[in-house]
Amino acid sequence: MGLSYAYIIVLVASFGSLTFGFSNSVIGSVLGLDSFNTYFDLTTTGAGAKKTNAITGAASGLFFGGSAIGALVHIWLANYAGRVRAAQVTALLCIIAGAIQAGSVHIAMFLAGRFLAGIGVGLCVTLVPVYQSEIAPSATRGKLVGSHGTLIVSGYALAAWTGYGCFFASNGTFQWRFTLAAQCLPPLCLLLCTSFMPESPRWLIDQGKFEQALAITRRLHTESSQPNTEDDVLAEFAQMRTQIEQDDKFSQTAGKLSIFRVPSMRKRLLFGCLVMFWSQSTGVLVVNNYQVMLYNGLGLYKSVPLLLYAVYLSFAAFMNFVSAMIMDRVGRVRLMSFGLFVCAFCLGMEALMVAKFAGTDNTVGNGFGVFFLFLFVGFYATTLDATVYVYAAEIFPTHLRAQGMGLSIVAQSLTSLLHTQIAPSAFSAIGWKYYLVFVFVPLSGVFVIWRWFPETKGLSLEEIAALFGDKVVVGVSEGYAEDQVIDAKVERDDIKGDGIA
Repeated sequence: MGLSYAYIIVLVASFGSLTFGFSNSVIGSVLGLDSFNTYFDLTTTGAGAKKTNAITGAASGLFFGGSAIGALVHIWLANYAGRVRAAQVTALLCIIAGAIQAGSVHIAMFLAGRFLAGIGVGLCVTLVPVYQSEIAPSATRGKLVGSHGTLIVSGYALAAWTGYGCFFASNGTFQWRFTLAAQCLPPLCLLLCTSFMPESPRWLIDQGKFEQALAITRRLHTESSQPNTEDDVLAEFAQMRTQIEQDDKFSQTAGKLSIFRVPSMRKRLLFGCLVMFWSQSTGVLVVNNYQVMLYNGLGLYKSVPLLLYAVYLSFAAFMNFVSAMIMDRVGRVRLMSFGLFVCAFCLGMEALMVAKFAGTDNTVGNGFGVFFLFLFVGFYATTLDATVYVYAAEIFPTHLRAQGMGLSIVAQSLTSLLHTQIAPSAFSAIGWKYYLVFVFVPLSGVFVIWRWFPETKGLSLEEIAALFGDKVVVGVSEGYAEDQVIDAKVERDDIKGDGIA
């Protein structure tokens, strides 16, 4: 499959990833702006602290609850309307949600905007890796789909720098309204770019639109720095069409709930949900969304927490890029199992620093508290952030990819909802002990992933089926036999003979 054209399309689709990252992280930026807290009468001290904890918990809870709903809607929308049309609907919803938040005159209006934004980004975070995995070549799928994680964290960083820059604005209302309004820009870019994004050839084949699918496959092969031959195009098209038709026949026999009824599909779903559960149980979003408050607990105030937050996320974005570059060499399973272990270690050390030095003037101890947060995000970004999206998107067959990825993201959203909803109250009630949840839960996944999760690097999406005990009709990753090319040419002639091409 081609590189140059595929790279462009995959990166353009990543505006959806940027949308998710910005919208998700912007709450951390606005909570660090005194003007936002003053406008909505939020205080972290005295009698109003309980109300503030409830509202900040609700903001995260509604967002991730909406995200779970969005992931479920994606299952229907991406299959019915197609990947590109679904991206257009998603972008419009995210723009509307951002505008509502920026124009909020009451906390209820802001919370409603966060809920709608959650639905929108639930669609985004599910749709983008599905689309990217169906466009990307198997040899570099980790690198290309890994851009999803890189751009998510780039969105985090962009939101953080926006919040930091707006901190110095003289108009207090402008500080937080502009920060929230800026989240409309990434989905607007996505909406504009959908006009030239090709539909997924695998989705087109599943819909019986073979001519369009073959044309897009040919373009992905030939418009690249290393163009492939017509035989390569035909062989891959034959593999996709034959495997998808085989899967569809099997799905018709098993019924619409085959993802739950068929053992190999249940196994895929379990693995997809588990990688999302364990990655979110590292506490990454709790650390991210409440990081400014964590810095306050370490004795850092005013613009310093916002600056550290922005630097922290910029560092994470760079390490996500590193992850995308090494994923196809190191493999998904090694990265995920090592990542869970080292993230648990980092937050264990963070808990120790907070327990011993939080609220004191010990600059060395508090400095180590900041250090372990940075060490945590460096390892999380390198090993887990992009990897779990790549893995979850590629293990499902085409006819169940939207459904499987959607349910995996539901697991992610519900895990995030659980952890972030109780975080303000938990930090207030038990302090550093809440970190221990993010130490012991991820450790439970280290051995399980290493021992039982199959490695998928280097395989085409169709060949991954063999790892779960399913039949692979045609394989091309290790080269293909001459008769496969002949079969592909026969298929092409059949398409032309049917008047489709």
